[in-house]
Amino acid sequence: MLRRAGFGVTGAQVDAVAGKDWPAYVDAALAADPEADPGAVRTPMPSLTSSRRPGKHASAEVRKEFNHELFGLMTGLSQWWLRRMAAVHEPIHEKLTLLWHNHFATSAKKVLFPWEMAAQNQKLRSLSLGDFRGLAYAMLTDAAMLRWLDGHKNTADAINENLAREFMELFALGHGDGYTEDDVRAGARALTGWEIRLTGNTAFAPARHDRTPKTIFGVTQNFDAAGFCDIVLAQPKSPQYVAGRLWRQLASDNPPSPQAMDRLITAYGPGRDLRALTRAILTDDEFVNSRAAIVNTPIEWLVGVVRTLKVSLDPQARITMVDNTLKALGQRPFYPPDVGGWPHGRAWMSTASADVRMRAAIQLVRAGDASPVEDASAGDRIDAVGYLIGIGSWSDRTVTALKPLVRRPVQLVAAAVNTPEYLTS
Repeated sequence: MLRRAGFGVTGAQVDAVAGKDWPAYVDAALAADPEADPGAVRTPMPSLTSSRRPGKHASAEVRKEFNHELFGLMTGLSQWWLRRMAAVHEPIHEKLTLLWHNHFATSAKKVLFPWEMAAQNQKLRSLSLGDFRGLAYAMLTDAAMLRWLDGHKNTADAINENLAREFMELFALGHGDGYTEDDVRAGARALTGWEIRLTGNTAFAPARHDRTPKTIFGVTQNFDAAGFCDIVLAQPKSPQYVAGRLWRQLASDNPPSPQAMDRLITAYGPGRDLRALTRAILTDDEFVNSRAAIVNTPIEWLVGVVRTLKVSLDPQARITMVDNTLKALGQRPFYPPDVGGWPHGRAWMSTASADVRMRAAIQLVRAGDASPVEDASAGDRIDAVGYLIGIGSWSDRTVTALKPLVRRPVQLVAAAVNTPEYLTS
């Protein structure tokens, strides 16, 4: 439960929570201010200022240098978020930020300006426990999202359907679930007129907006972005879709039972309450009583190892290694593969990824604190490594695999964080 609500956990941390009332623990964790977290305070976002953007007549060399500068700033931003995930005392807020980043998937591959990605990241963090309408509208009018889905090019004279289609299909309703192509086209007209200023802020330009009546879900009026957001979220399929998406990312690779879904929708309620929905997921019997329900994604796995072994990410070479490992595993922060986000489940399990994880694990064990295992006798080391990384029991098959490594503690710990028990939660 702790691992699914964060990134990794030690036996000692499990002991500290095991005697507490779990719903009360969840309430306290959700109530914590993510910006006041001591780890977050020690990990401020880097400066993202850059030289002046090249003009229309700038040389190819000047443009190349500017793009190189942007790439460096984006790398710094990605590495900052990894440091923050590793440093925070209460990880649930960074976990939720990551999950909503995957829901409203936006990639720096197209959004070249790191300050726009950073602003979106902060919105996801600050709005992740508010009402879904506030979060959804913030994303509809967000600079990074507009640039990612060409929303800033959507004008009354040149309609672009990308943002309206993906909002319905991936963000609010589900693929082909309750909307028509006419709804998409009318929705695109409702979203016209938003532009991105040089500051990175967005603004509504009335002269670029389609002011004619639009019919969306059978209702005809002069919809704008806010009206489009409201009528989409008012569709009966939306609560189930939003609840199901968050469940699949936080609780299980499989959808909830109909009974659990009813409980989640009730918690979400007419106010589209994300705090209540998140609490309902984390305290539902199907969540609490399940094991190995989810395959940990590369970020969850790697940040968990870093946190558990108390690995410092301050050395540039080490954070670069972590960043490169996530590139190789296919899940680097701010770089989802497409608007659908990263995959779930067994997609992360492959021979190639196992090799990458094992190499990274050995480096992290050597850089971290494996003393509880090193100080144990050879006969006790399998239990010691389980306690260190928060695994309460091993399968016979895993014990058989780990036994030959008991006299090599570094390799033992590296192998332990690559067992089925640790790769799932």
